[in-house]
Amino acid sequence: MIKALQNVLSSGHVTASGLLDDSLERIARDRRDHDAVYVSVNRESARKAAKTSDALRDRGYVPSSIAGLPVSIKDLFDVKGEVTSAGSRVLREARPATRDAVVISRLRDAGAVFVGRTNMSEFAYSGLGLNPYCGTARNPSDPRRVAGGSSSGAAVSVALGHVAWSLGTDTGGSLRIPAAFCGLTAFKPTARRVPLDGVLPLAAAFDSVGAIAQSVDCCVAADSVISSHVLDTSPRALESLRIGVLFGGVVDETDDQTHAAFYEVIRRLIDAGVSIVAFDFPELNEVLALAPQAGITAAQAWGWHRHHIKESAHLYDPRVLARIRKGEHLLAADYIELLKTREFFIGASQRRLSDFDAWIMPTVATVAPLAEPLLEDDDAFFSTNARVLRNPGIVNLMDGCALTLPCHREGALPVGVSIVGTSMADASVLAVGRSIESLLRQCGLGKSAIEDSLPGGAHG
Repeated sequence: MIKALQNVLSSGHVTASGLLDDSLERIARDRRDHDAVYVSVNRESARKAAKTSDALRDRGYVPSSIAGLPVSIKDLFDVKGEVTSAGSRVLREARPATRDAVVISRLRDAGAVFVGRTNMSEFAYSGLGLNPYCGTARNPSDPRRVAGGSSSGAAVSVALGHVAWSLGTDTGGSLRIPAAFCGLTAFKPTARRVPLDGVLPLAAAFDSVGAIAQSVDCCVAADSVISSHVLDTSPRALESLRIGVLFGGVVDETDDQTHAAFYEVIRRLIDAGVSIVAFDFPELNEVLALAPQAGITAAQAWGWHRHHIKESAHLYDPRVLARIRKGEHLLAADYIELLKTREFFIGASQRRLSDFDAWIMPTVATVAPLAEPLLEDDDAFFSTNARVLRNPGIVNLMDGCALTLPCHREGALPVGVSIVGTSMADASVLAVGRSIESLLRQCGLGKSAIEDSLPGGAHG
């Protein structure tokens, strides 16, 4: 999509201002059925940015591959002059940011046009995307279903064709879950590759910043700007790849549609000459039984929220408040043990995956669930949330990186397949992802509903 849009901009047939007008028209068109996608839409500042981009292009200056393109920003990032409310009532009256987050500054220098702030799970503390106060963004494939979270509005803004891509965060799957549920691509980089300065935290141990988009190529373009590092992501020959698959929980404890879609991916890869190797990972079940990620996240979230909760507990989503409060009474000794468990798991994952170009798994254990039961019943919410977070959260726990690709058949509910790598294996994951994406598209799997109707009349 990004290349297609840059091509129409370079041709002179469309301007950045024209792309923005198209974006704003689409947002207005979809507002009736999708009224919870944005916290705010920044029309005037976006128009100024688009005009500036057009003027610079007329002078021959195009600072990056995303210059002049509409982008949405999750409501966790500081943008100078705007309130970072994190999808909450608690921070709605907070002071506006006095400076841009580092990634926002990099995007601004690259010529991105910020269309608006996207809605999310309150304080990013849910994989389902429910928000009782700001509204719940619904899945474009089936509005009865959730869009996934916590970057819910980010995914929907891309799926509806409002923007070229969206900036989000991922603590336990918050980029990859909504991308998988909405039939999109998302890349969660190794956390330390993209600075978190000016990003409201959930858990500093796991938080990472990345993109939701229409393709691997779009994610690579976004990553090169926000990480300030261009990776070699040239596609790999499929017959040269050695891919690990861990059967058992992450694969077999999935719903029927996810299970079938994943096994079709495996079959297609084998037919293309990829070496698929089953492997054992006993440390995974051992570590998951200790739940270090939940404990570390709750402890770090409590550290940030405790003063707000003292004064404004009544403004929190009760489900989010309950999860944060789990960190209130965690002993320092227990917290240290959880950190040690994580370090053990990082080392174990590096050993287990060292012989593979990547590890693949279903991104999420289920297709997007229906929203109403989750809105009404706490037990349904917490059990479903845990199931949705299980697979993607493994990647954050191992300090890894992962790409999710849509792999469903046309007309079916979206399903994602994840290409996973260890810490700093980002280039390899994206390169392998390019090759697998090409194969899936040749097989007619994972086609986006809007690929043939992109902003500005471009075609992907």
